[in-house]
Amino acid sequence: LLLSSSGSGATCLTHCDGSDTEAEVSLIMSSVKSFSNTAGYGRLEVHLVGGFNDDRQLSQKLTNQLLRAFDLQPDDVHLVTFCVTELNDREEKDTHFPIIYGIAVNVKTAEIFPATFPEKGPDEDLRSAHVLTGATLTNVYDAKLEQLHIGPYFWRPFPHVDFWLEQDDKQILQNLSTSPLAEPPHFVSHIRSTLTFLKEHPFPSRSLFPDRKPRIYKKNEEGLWEQVCSDKI
Repeated sequence: LLLSSSGSGATCLTHCDGSDTEAEVSLIMSSVKSFSNTAGYGRLEVHLVGGFNDDRQLSQKLTNQLLRAFDLQPDDVHLVTFCVTELNDREEKDTHFPIIYGIAVNVKTAEIFPATFPEKGPDEDLRSAHVLTGATLTNVYDAKLEQLHIGPYFWRPFPHVDFWLEQDDKQILQNLSTSPLAEPPHFVSHIRSTLTFLKEHPFPSRSLFPDRKPRIYKKNEEGLWEQVCSDKI
């Protein structure tokens, strides 16, 4: 899901999983509108990309939830791109797959294009653990400071983590994926890495965030993320 203001250029790109769609859409709307001035020029534009004809019809359900959530907004929102479910579906040997798995946007030109992300950014296991333990939609980027603020996150020990780490790839796909036949090749290794992280940090308040402060990153001159000490902010 991508929401942008054609007036201010403010852009929000996120992945929605259907856990609390109305709350997520309201949060996205507030984030984009916070960067728009009060003159009211331009318009809010939404682009929906993703999902496919999965066996459980979860993509269709999520698409309907997103359309309803935007329809309930008091602001006018213009649907510009609609590449979802059967419009983003391909079939191979009687198995359905998405055509586009992910998108990116050039915030200077507003160009949207299909994208994959070999580099996942700082603290991938930490951010994934936050999601796997049931976190709601979380904004990690401070656009005004141009910094990533990750955490502090807190969770309870992940139930049966040793059991899941002992399972083979097929069991992890069948039980920890909503679309086991359509996952990208790295899915299982990603889940195993996240589970290992959760095993190593059952109490993040002690091992990761004892000072209750976020991990802060800023891009250096080479365009790479580097950690910044909190006392320098």
